[in-house]
Amino acid sequence: MANTTFLQQIAKVILNEYSDKLSDTIIILPNRRAKVFLVDALKQQATKTIFSPEIISIEDFVQDLAGIRSIDSVELLFEFYAIYLEITEKDKEPFETFANWAKTLLQDFNEIDRYLLEPDKVLKYLEDIKEIEHWSVDVDKRTELIDKYLIFWKKLPLYYHSLYQYLLEKGVGYQGLIYREAVRNLNHFSETVKGKKYIFAGFNALNQAEEKIVQHLLAVDKAKIYWDIDEVFLRDKYHDTGLFQRRFQSEWPYYKTNPYEWITTDYQQEKNIQVIGTPKSIGQAKIVGDIIEKHSNENNGQLQNVAVVLGEESLLLPILYSLPSNVDALNITMGFSSKNNPAQLLMAKLFKMHTNALSRNASSYVLYYKDVLDILTHPLMEPFVNASELVNRINQNNYTFILQKKILELHPNGNELFQLLFQKWDTNSVIVLENLSKILLLIKSNLSRDNEEEKITNAFVYSIFKVINQLISYFSSHENIDNIDTLYAIYKQVIDVAEVSFEGEPLNGLQIMGVLESRVLDFETVIITSVNEGKFPAGKSMNSFIPYDVKRELGLPTFKEKDAIYTYHFYHLLQRAKNVYLLYNSDSEGLDAGEKSRFITQLEVEKQPKHNLSFQIYNADVPDIAHQPIIVPKSESVMQRLKEIAEKGFSPSSLTAYIRNPIQFYFQRILRISETDEVEENIAINTLGTIIHGALEELYKPLIGKILIENDIKICIKNIDEEVLKQFKKEYKEGDIKKGRNLLAYEVAKRNVLNFLKTELEAIQKGDEIQIIALESKLERVLEHPNLPFPVKIAGNVDRIENRNGKIRIIDYKTGKVERGSVTLKSWKGLTEDISSDKIIQILAYAFMYEPQSNGLEMEAGIISFKNLKSGFLPFNFKVDKEIVEVISPEIMSNYLEEIVVLLNEILNVEVAFEEKI
Repeated sequence: MANTTFLQQIAKVILNEYSDKLSDTIIILPNRRAKVFLVDALKQQATKTIFSPEIISIEDFVQDLAGIRSIDSVELLFEFYAIYLEITEKDKEPFETFANWAKTLLQDFNEIDRYLLEPDKVLKYLEDIKEIEHWSVDVDKRTELIDKYLIFWKKLPLYYHSLYQYLLEKGVGYQGLIYREAVRNLNHFSETVKGKKYIFAGFNALNQAEEKIVQHLLAVDKAKIYWDIDEVFLRDKYHDTGLFQRRFQSEWPYYKTNPYEWITTDYQQEKNIQVIGTPKSIGQAKIVGDIIEKHSNENNGQLQNVAVVLGEESLLLPILYSLPSNVDALNITMGFSSKNNPAQLLMAKLFKMHTNALSRNASSYVLYYKDVLDILTHPLMEPFVNASELVNRINQNNYTFILQKKILELHPNGNELFQLLFQKWDTNSVIVLENLSKILLLIKSNLSRDNEEEKITNAFVYSIFKVINQLISYFSSHENIDNIDTLYAIYKQVIDVAEVSFEGEPLNGLQIMGVLESRVLDFETVIITSVNEGKFPAGKSMNSFIPYDVKRELGLPTFKEKDAIYTYHFYHLLQRAKNVYLLYNSDSEGLDAGEKSRFITQLEVEKQPKHNLSFQIYNADVPDIAHQPIIVPKSESVMQRLKEIAEKGFSPSSLTAYIRNPIQFYFQRILRISETDEVEENIAINTLGTIIHGALEELYKPLIGKILIENDIKICIKNIDEEVLKQFKKEYKEGDIKKGRNLLAYEVAKRNVLNFLKTELEAIQKGDEIQIIALESKLERVLEHPNLPFPVKIAGNVDRIENRNGKIRIIDYKTGKVERGSVTLKSWKGLTEDISSDKIIQILAYAFMYEPQSNGLEMEAGIISFKNLKSGFLPFNFKVDKEIVEVISPEIMSNYLEEIVVLLNEILNVEVAFEEKI
């Protein structure tokens, strides 16, 4: 730490002035954390073995003084609800509604008590304000809602006194109650602690109760108080850092005869202050890492005089990841937020799945597939629940909403953990919580104590286990609150304070802390992040029923006082530091935007002569190329695989896949990586296409080889509904097609098939002679060419081959929209270089494969587009000037094959790597 820190000065005073009565000396600090550093300062300065004096925080001291145990916020809310139900005669609100206003009211009760105000006077004041707000409403015209509203304000004194008395009888209380009782107990307390000496150290803002306690003990010579304020702030009557202490110095009777200790001159000393702006929060984390690495290299790895103070606690993880590898000792004062705790995320997913099921229908208990998969694939579940087979089954069969009993049927041999996860939550809250507790214990039993990573997981699980047990205690003693929605609402509140503590050595290495944890501590090098408005200082928040002007009149703290507290914390960090880095988010627009803090401007305006203040803006290096294309050379094993494909057959779609992107071809055909099965909640376009293809195939199957007549088509039209439904069941399996988008898709499929059959019927009625030759036919043909290294088979499935009016017609169905231009070719040059010619390459490939079976008949190949049925059959056509050729002649086939050979040569050339197209 810096030369002669505040705590070192306190240690010196203790050893010099109280060394003969250390057992009767009690040191009171603003927080518990500072105790470790004070003990260390005493240890360094002590010349002989001594017993340390008692060192406690102000809150612990006040609890001892009052003789009352502190109650946590959730327990207090439960107790208040019990009182509310007892004294409210009618229109009792459910707990969730009650909690919305009760939390704010309890905060106001707390402030009233901490500042020793008369509750009846303040609460009557609020009632009168509300009456005035409705003064214009004629008494006869007042609605029941207004009357209820005004009755609520009238009842506030009753709520306050009932709760206060109830808690007092139980020997527990919220902070304000404890402070008020401590003040009442002051005279008795000071008489019983004869010979004791209390030393208050490092305080700044005190509430009215604290002021009363400290002043009383000073007056009866039971205490000494040591402030930590620089004369720059104390002398400047406009500087918020000294807002509270200027008042104490001028108003406290003690200071009329005693000096104000201590006023320092440290802030005016030489300091290097670097203000660094960078876009986005993550940029700050990277800069922190660079600063620490530079400092570590300059000081032989010594970092115990360095503190990183986070203005925004969410930066903790990015900063930990950005720390250089040579940081070997580290202490993190803040806890790891439960928001990212994997065990908490699992609990949240369980709550979501079961509350959704209950809200749909508690008796049928239907679970949504995403909720189910989220739990089964959670990292804490997947290794232990053994349900991979069930996950595959849900994905393959398109289960979207699954009955709870169906889940158990699909996985009949599920282990105990599986059974607990999917047990119904239709009982009371305590049973649900006990169920969650068992789940966490089962996870814990599966974790190893020797594996370092699993030790960390164990800590996460344990922190949530404690919260669940705490909730069991609450709900067991308050049986009148028994609702799963209430349980979930309370769980979300409690979980916010369920932090996982980091282990570290508090006196060695780099210190990482929040703003409040930095109180009383001094460091030589300080790095402060998120020095932006709304974060440092925190923004205005008026979470109170008491209006601003009333607070000003009654002496309650407003945002002005809260800003002054933040100002003190900020300047105290700078007070004894020699090197200061202030990092802020320079982005003024977007989601993660910020405005430079007023503190930075204040440093500029009020710059001290010895301060070296510099400003920098850091921007990330943006590479010229955002993404380097993947290049995969053709190894011996790749060439072997290409030969296999050549023997089995290149499909027309694989050729177009290569043209579209060679890397896509490499992944799909060489590595054989297929897309994973996922539940299609809404029918995908490709699935819809498969359904239409399948329906047409089944409808036309009985007609293969036959010349079609009108009655054949009319029979097909009658069978549309049945056949399309059958195809839906086959392709979409358990997917729901009775509502929503899927019902629309079902109707679209029926409409497409009907429209196609209508055009077929019209053609027959106009005199076309149509004979179906094949449906979904597998074709193949070996391509031999002198320019190819070896013969290559072309193979694929063609949707339909027919003889229409003496011509062979090869048809490819497309569910998307295809225009005539997509099948029109003007030049053979570059056919296989441009993906826009993919449809031509495909349909001519089908023609090439079928050519030996055409028996000399003229042949045409084309597309029927279901989104462009009015255009009918779209044949391939070669356009030269104004002449259009639709029949696939030997010359056209020869030209086509020359282009395909060029493409195949590139695919089979060992020198040409697979290169990604960007």
